Amino acid sequence: MRNEQEMMDLILNIAKNDERIRAVYMNGSRTNPNAPKDIFQDYDIVYVVTETATFITDKSWTNIFGDFLMIQEPDKNNQSCGIEMDFNRSYGYLMLFTDGNRIDLHIETKEFMLEGYVSDKLTVPLLDKDNMLPLIPAPTDIDYHVKKPTESMFVSCCNNFWWCLQNVAKGIWRDELPYSKQMFEYVIRQELDEMVSWWIGSKHDFHVSVGKMGKYFKQYLTESYWKMYEKTYSDHEYDNFWNSIFVTCELFRSLAEDVAKDLWFTYPIVEDTNMTKYLKSVRNLPSDAQEII
Repeated sequence: MRNEQEMMDLILNIAKNDERIRAVYMNGSRTNPNAPKDIFQDYDIVYVVTETATFITDKSWTNIFGDFLMIQEPDKNNQSCGIEMDFNRSYGYLMLFTDGNRIDLHIETKEFMLEGYVSDKLTVPLLDKDNMLPLIPAPTDIDYHVKKPTESMFVSCCNNFWWCLQNVAKGIWRDELPYSKQMFEYVIRQELDEMVSWWIGSKHDFHVSVGKMGKYFKQYLTESYWKMYEKTYSDHEYDNFWNSIFVTCELFRSLAEDVAKDLWFTYPIVEDTNMTKYLKSVRNLPSDAQEII
């Protein structure tokens, strides 16, 4: 596997030797001083180019990066799905190589670069042939820190968590596994993860990032809370699913009460109490029941 120095030398040498490429910058986890370093980190690279057309029409130029395991062109895929794209301004290649390295490469015009360059605080300039890249401060992940919620946001999160659990419950009773699983994973987990993020933020004065999709939850949760979080994932067996639901309720309740205490909010305990009772009732409901309660 090529090391970081070899990859960076390759990326920059390609740019130096191609007159169409006028500047190079990097963003993503490799520019984040707080992100853990490992062998799976992508190289998020942007080439600022004089034009994009020749890079798109003749893709053989990408072969110099290495032997491909797989390549994706997300902009082309989006266009195929009916999303309007302007290839004249920017285009992307996601490249995974046989040695395990990955480069997420975007090419963009100077005009496109100027519209967004300063907005990403995790940006590091690497090459600038024409002194076109605007001056920016040192990279920081401040834009990705957990944002402190308002009380209305907190109450809304709690309300949607407890309300939508009744959808999960009825899906299980009806033996509608896809519906109940997706309702849990795409709705309930979203609210749970929001509360986990707020809990972590409140314990660190909202100066930390939990990472994309909560990938740093384990780093910041207490061991007991993390063990509970692990158990919120279950298999297809309904008894196991129900167990994970009640662990999820317990974890959400504990975290939310902590957040409410730290931020001087009021936790909606009545909704919690009523829905917990309802869920227990539905779990024990016979499949031929004519009444819920």
